[in-house]
Amino acid sequence: MIIIDKPYVSEFLKQTLVKYQFPVLDIPQIKQFNLNGNVNLWSEERVIEHFKKNPETRLYTNSENAINWISENLSFTDFPRKINLFKNKYLFRELVKDLFPDVYYKSLSVDDLDQLNIKDIPKPFIIKPTVGFFSMAVYRVNEDSEWPLIKAKITKELETVKDIYPKEVMDTSRFIIESVIKGEEFAIDAYYNSQGEPVVLNIMKHVFASGNDFSDRLYITSAEIIRENIEEMEQFLHEIGKLSNLKNFPLHVEVRKHPGGKSVPIEVNPQRFGAWCTTADTTWLAYQYNSIEYFLSDKRPNWEQLLSGKNEKTYAMMVLENSTGYSASQIKSFNYKKLLADFEKPLELREINYNEYPVFGFLFVETQTRNFAELERILKSDLSEYIQLF
Repeated sequence: MIIIDKPYVSEFLKQTLVKYQFPVLDIPQIKQFNLNGNVNLWSEERVIEHFKKNPETRLYTNSENAINWISENLSFTDFPRKINLFKNKYLFRELVKDLFPDVYYKSLSVDDLDQLNIKDIPKPFIIKPTVGFFSMAVYRVNEDSEWPLIKAKITKELETVKDIYPKEVMDTSRFIIESVIKGEEFAIDAYYNSQGEPVVLNIMKHVFASGNDFSDRLYITSAEIIRENIEEMEQFLHEIGKLSNLKNFPLHVEVRKHPGGKSVPIEVNPQRFGAWCTTADTTWLAYQYNSIEYFLSDKRPNWEQLLSGKNEKTYAMMVLENSTGYSASQIKSFNYKKLLADFEKPLELREINYNEYPVFGFLFVETQTRNFAELERILKSDLSEYIQLF
C-alpha cells in the first residue's frame, strides 16, 4: 500500500505506481499530482477496511504529510505508535538511551529558549525542533557567547518556515538539545521484514562544507561506501529493531559513524525513505533497482551484482536550498542551464518553485570518483552565481 502527498511526487515514483500496480490511497488532493490513469487507486474506506483485515500489510509513504491521515484513520493499527516513536526526537532518545549513554539530551519548549541557562548545557551541542524536517532550524552551539545570535537566527527561521509543512511534519513548539555526535554522517534507507530482520536498501554519505555546516546540500553513494558500511549499518539497525519491535516497516536513518566503527543515531524518519523522492530514486539512478518495490515485495538487494562495474563512480544527490542570502521575492530567475554545465554527467534535474519552498531544486549526477572537485565546489557554493535579481 502507498500513500502519496505533497511536497513532491517524482516521475519515477509515478512510473512505479503504474508498473507494479501497488494500491494507492485516493485522497482529494491526488488530482494535483497528474498521475497516469492506470494507477491502482483505492478509496479511503477500502484502505481502512483492508488494514482491519490485514494489519501486517506493508505501507509506504513518499511524504510525512501522510502521517496525519494515518493517525486519524489507522489508529487501530500499530502505525501511529511506531511513527511517533521515531518522529518525536525526544521519545527516540528515550528509546535508545541505554545503547548510547554518552549522548546528552534535553527537551524544552520554544518559550523556554529565552530563559535557557546556557552555562548549564554541555558544549558543543545541537539544538533543533523535536519534530522537524530537513535541516530547518538546526544549529550548533560551541560557546556560551554564540547563543544570543543563534537564538535570534532560530526565531527568524521559525517565522519563515512555520506555514510550509503540517504540524505532524515540523512542529516548532518544542526543541531538543543534544550532544554533538562525532564521526562521518550517513543516511540509510532500510526496512524490517516480517521476521523483524533489517534490510539495507541504500547508504549515502552526507558530506558537509565545514564543522558548522548542517545543510542537506550533498549526499553521495558509491560501491566503496556501500561495501565499507553495510555490515555495521545492519548491526546498528538490528539493535534498534530489538528495542522497537519493528516488522514490515520502512525508515530513513541518519547516523554518525565513529572512527572506531560504532554508529550512533542522529534521527530515524519513519514510514518513508529520503524525503522529496530523493534517496529512493537515487538507487535506481545509481544501481538500477527500485528500493520501493524491494520493500513492498520483500526483496533483498544482491549487492555483489548491483555494484559490479561501479568501482570508479560516485553518485551524488544535491539539495539546492536557497543559501544566496536573498529572499525568493528578490530573485528573478535561477540559471539551471548554467548549473548543469558545471557537471560532467547530470542524471536528473528537478526544478522546484522557490517561491513556494526554500529550495531551487534537486540535482542527481554521476561523477568519476577522481573528479570529486566538481562536487566539492557546489558543496561550498551559496548558489548566488546562478541567480538573477530583480
